[in-house]
Amino acid sequence: MINLENSVGIVETKFFTIDEELELESGEKFGPVQVAYETYGALNENKDNAILLLHALTGDAHAAGYNSENDRKPGWWDDMVGSGKAFDTDKYFVISSNMLGGCSGTTGPCSINPQTGKPYGLSFPVITIEDAVKVQKKLVDFLGVKKLIVAGGSMGGMQALEWSITHSDMVDAVIIIASTSRLTAQGIAFNAVGRNAILSDPYFNNGDYYDSDNQPEKGLSIARMIGHITYLCEESMHSKFGRRFKNEIDGKEHPNFDFGIDFQVESYLAHQGQTFVDRFDANSYLYITKAVDYFDLAHKHESLENAFKKTNARFLVISFTSDWLFPTSQSKEIVQALIKAGRDVSFCEIESPCGHDAFLLEFETQTKIVKSFLSKSFGGANV
Repeated sequence: MINLENSVGIVETKFFTIDEELELESGEKFGPVQVAYETYGALNENKDNAILLLHALTGDAHAAGYNSENDRKPGWWDDMVGSGKAFDTDKYFVISSNMLGGCSGTTGPCSINPQTGKPYGLSFPVITIEDAVKVQKKLVDFLGVKKLIVAGGSMGGMQALEWSITHSDMVDAVIIIASTSRLTAQGIAFNAVGRNAILSDPYFNNGDYYDSDNQPEKGLSIARMIGHITYLCEESMHSKFGRRFKNEIDGKEHPNFDFGIDFQVESYLAHQGQTFVDRFDANSYLYITKAVDYFDLAHKHESLENAFKKTNARFLVISFTSDWLFPTSQSKEIVQALIKAGRDVSFCEIESPCGHDAFLLEFETQTKIVKSFLSKSFGGANV
């Protein structure tokens, strides 16, 4: 039985359809688009107390609460969303949606192409963060929101940055956590290796595997293992696993002397890879990681400072000491560009041994910082 105490409770994932064709950043036109979303709290009469939560790479619309009494765990940011929490549902109308190209209810490569009656597969158009924001804007308009706070960690932070520039007339405040304005060459390289693992899987079949008994599970599992390494850090991996072996003989850890799973860290990564295969689509992984690779505000606007001259929002930027995927130096680059552009920005680096995943785990410290920022932004946004 699930524990509904201190939770938003049982929530329903809803669906909104954009019937028109959207012009993507590539110039291609695409539609219709179904959007999966959830909401928590109530929109006030002025329709200006909304917060849009933007998920990380493999997230979904289910940010808080439970979809049913049979759920094993709550939404991905449950500790941050609810009554009295960072994103206080007594004050705010909180929205979370699945990204374009995803596989959790929003149109993506595993969705049925209405023209063929079959999944899009690799005929799905290449998308960008800007395209994802364009879809989110349609959803927000449908919900009647007039003013908005945007908040996200990792890839969600990228979307929040794009929101602040593209829809500056609507966005009053922006919260960027463990994110960046552009991936480094190293970050792109990790994504490229993950994509190549999928593309090289013997069952990938050029993305047309949905009706097959064999799925590209091995490639997707390897891609997840590669990605998961970047979400942790040396300190957390040493603390959890060290060099400990998985097997014991006579009460002592002992190597297998073969090429199977030998160390505990190998067992952990194998588990992460398999559980990921059970919930995510290989094609979606290709499309979404490519969208992240393409994101580069400085290139798009000639400089980061120029990009932020187009926004009117207040900013909160949070980084974590052990995050080597999106290190504090990249957050500081955002902060410095915002200052040069004359924007109001607050910055905090949180001490944490959790690596990049800290934005999902260090909720107590984040709650204090976010609450303070939001209260100064809108006086609590009375409902």
